[in-house]
Amino acid sequence: MPTYTYLVNDILNATENTGSEFVDYIPYMVNKAEERLVKDLDDYGLVTYTSVAVSANKNIVTLPTGTRVVKNFNIKSNGTKINLLLRTDEFINDYWPVSASVGEPKYYAPRTNTNVLIAPTAASTFDGEIVHISRPVTLSSAADSNYFSEYCYDLLFYGSMVEALMFQKDYATMQVFEGKYKQLLELQRNQARRTRRDDMQVPASPAGGDNTLVPNSN
Repeated sequence: MPTYTYLVNDILNATENTGSEFVDYIPYMVNKAEERLVKDLDDYGLVTYTSVAVSANKNIVTLPTGTRVVKNFNIKSNGTKINLLLRTDEFINDYWPVSASVGEPKYYAPRTNTNVLIAPTAASTFDGEIVHISRPVTLSSAADSNYFSEYCYDLLFYGSMVEALMFQKDYATMQVFEGKYKQLLELQRNQARRTRRDDMQVPASPAGGDNTLVPNSN
């Protein structure tokens, strides 16, 4: 599998630049490319499941470190997993204006980038689970590998090359690599779409009535 050293050598070979300033900047190039991929991809490889405790008499739950997007928040009540419904913080405040009142949580809403509100306020401590999008561990050491290097190395390489050519102020060539990045990004997104539907499923219009969606075209 491609490692950080493999990627660095790939960048050096493609740019034919081994200057010390350029080499020193490579970690920043890779970091920017990884950050871009986190934003561009909607992929199961970025999904993390983290157990949390929903404490009694508390209506605020701290998100796992590094959470970018919350996909799902569920709790266990009497052995049954219950999915909390996503609402706005305004809804939470209207629905449960007295936070000291307690009950079984039904809703959650983003409060900041690091925590969420729940309502009702938990009457007792519940075991919970937050399903979230997080950035994989950053490539930084020689033998490091992560989801990007293992499953979408081509995207990681072209994203890094965009940053490398920006550093070199080679804007004309950068556009070529930017175009290749966007082409591969669409293919990666298509792969992610395919994982969300098996071969027995047919896309259907949510409006009901005659199905207006044509397989392989929507």
